[in-house]
Amino acid sequence: MPKTSFSNAQARRIALAAQHFDASTRLRGVRDVAAFVRKLGAVQIDSVNVLVRSHYLPLFSRLGHYSHDLLDRAAYDERHLFEYWGHEASFLPVEMYPLFRWRMDRAKRGEGTWGGLRRYATEHQDLVQAALAQIRDRGPLGASELDAAGKSSGGWWGWSQGKQILEWLFWSGTVTTARRRNFERLYDLTERVLPSEIFSAPAPSKEDAQRSLMATAGRALGIATLRDLRDYYRLPTQDAAERLKELLDEGTLLPVSVEGWKHAAYLHHEARVPRKVSGAALLSPFDSLIWERQRTERLFDFIYRLEIYTPADKRQHGYYVLPFLLDERLVGRVDLKADRARSRLQVKGGSVEEGVTAKKIVEPLSAELQSLAQWLGLEGVEITTRRGELMKLLKQKRSV
Repeated sequence: MPKTSFSNAQARRIALAAQHFDASTRLRGVRDVAAFVRKLGAVQIDSVNVLVRSHYLPLFSRLGHYSHDLLDRAAYDERHLFEYWGHEASFLPVEMYPLFRWRMDRAKRGEGTWGGLRRYATEHQDLVQAALAQIRDRGPLGASELDAAGKSSGGWWGWSQGKQILEWLFWSGTVTTARRRNFERLYDLTERVLPSEIFSAPAPSKEDAQRSLMATAGRALGIATLRDLRDYYRLPTQDAAERLKELLDEGTLLPVSVEGWKHAAYLHHEARVPRKVSGAALLSPFDSLIWERQRTERLFDFIYRLEIYTPADKRQHGYYVLPFLLDERLVGRVDLKADRARSRLQVKGGSVEEGVTAKKIVEPLSAELQSLAQWLGLEGVEITTRRGELMKLLKQKRSV
């Protein structure tokens, strides 16, 4: 009889294995990168570049050094990946494109999140048509490149209006990201960007598509609550509940219980339960292991909030803080910045979790910081504060 009850420690190991923190793959080329993104199901894109753009970090955290441009080439040159709203803005395997057609159709109808953009586009159909005509005639364009659309004064009334039009066209699937230029999204007609067999593939029903997305989320999470499963691709709450019943009926997900969890849990039928997971990793704030903060607290007893938008004098941990994973626990966090002018990885602060000693983690953390600096092409690590026991020990170690 299959196991139906798990300790929280076992659940952690299941989650880490499902997120491939026990992987030993080497990323030698574009296809390797695309295959690994396919395993994760999505990689969240974020613009903050104080350290490195967040979407490059998840592969490094799991597999170590690889060339950044492999991810860009997988998305923009060889089209193994595409950009869309998966879990927030995400890189997604290109074969998943038909699974999001129902979301694009909802955007066209102005349902849910897209209501404001839909109303704006409806009220400015002249601008919509002008934007499409320019993209059709001129090729991929950024919002800042849109012409005045025939207006004698005011034009697009500023960059923001053109951006709103293009973002609604992106939500609704009419245009997509052809490539990026200094991270600015360049939009082109979707049928000119995606492989023809992908763009022309028949769209599954909303129910079939959502069921497939939930199944992918289940595989990527290993063990999860309904909230976790729904959040992976931000599915509507009621729809997710209905898809869960269907996945349970077909045996893709299995009902289980986890020690200490208040809500019902579900195990993917392919999930592995390793005896242990070993290794060290610095995690992007937007890594799929931790992007659902309630799940992170439930699994790791780790309270994590990004403080970028918190006033500096009210931040508890720092501006751009990366959790530190050691074996099967999140044991600490460090506030990092890439000082590119001086070629240094700056450690601006950090701390250990309750019950963890700084002496226990200083060696593996120091090694990970050095590895991260090398991967980023920086010449060294600089500890800029002695506040706290961890920073004192790191500074001593870097001085040796």
